[in-house]
Amino acid sequence: MRERHITFPEIVRLIVIVLILLIMLFPIFWMIVTSLKPTDLILTSPPVFTFTPTLEHYVYAFTKSNFGLYIMNTMIASLGSTVIVITCAALASYSFARYNVGRGTLMYFILSTRMMPAIAVVLPFFVIFRTIGETQIGKFLQLGQDRIGTLIVCYTIFNLPFAIWLMLSFFQEIPVELEDSARLDGYSRFRVFLKVVLPLARPGIAVAAIFCLLFSWNEFLFASVLTRSVAKTITVGVGDFWTTRGILWGPLSAAATVCVLPMVVFALILQRWIVRGLTFGAVRG
Repeated sequence: MRERHITFPEIVRLIVIVLILLIMLFPIFWMIVTSLKPTDLILTSPPVFTFTPTLEHYVYAFTKSNFGLYIMNTMIASLGSTVIVITCAALASYSFARYNVGRGTLMYFILSTRMMPAIAVVLPFFVIFRTIGETQIGKFLQLGQDRIGTLIVCYTIFNLPFAIWLMLSFFQEIPVELEDSARLDGYSRFRVFLKVVLPLARPGIAVAAIFCLLFSWNEFLFASVLTRSVAKTITVGVGDFWTTRGILWGPLSAAATVCVLPMVVFALILQRWIVRGLTFGAVRG
């Protein structure tokens, strides 16, 4: 077999890709290094790269700023909204794929809600949830100012249109003949959906869940406006280190690292699901 030689354009392309990766990853590298530096070495010029790592900034973030509570709030809001979104989106997108509900008009209406800028509705949401929080139902459902339930509802509202549109194509690619065969075997329509359709659409459902979880975890605007202390999330908690004394760069970098790394690791672990889901149905028979 003749050996294949790398051509000059391929070498140039690889160099460009490596340079872009270095530029994109350098801020993350610098953030992690800063979080491990002693305080007196953080702002030195020129920068110091040889030092004894310390965890004092992480200890400060979790003890002085109650950062553990922010992580728990973020996990509850992100996971709770993702479960609700995937459940509702699976049912909605399946009905759109099989019954053509609304004949396309309703689908475009759902998509239009995703186009609305978040900054335009954050103030009405604030007023609505403040009013709901004063009622008995609002208190029972944890809705109102500085409540986890409020964040779950907001994240669900903004992630649901995206999940419906993303999962619609996956359900459309599943052959109807498989469902007809299951119906002939005595399965009800809902049982066909659970036993036949959902397992086949699992890659698409996984992709939708991953993106919804990422969007919820990284959300800042609604969390900053609708929370104060009890329901504050990790993205808002990072701002606690911007004080009147100045910016606490060490704890700030440690908090930002804790905010970023879980989703990076999560995406790397599930990247095969992302690729499989995004390419599902790309080749038609």
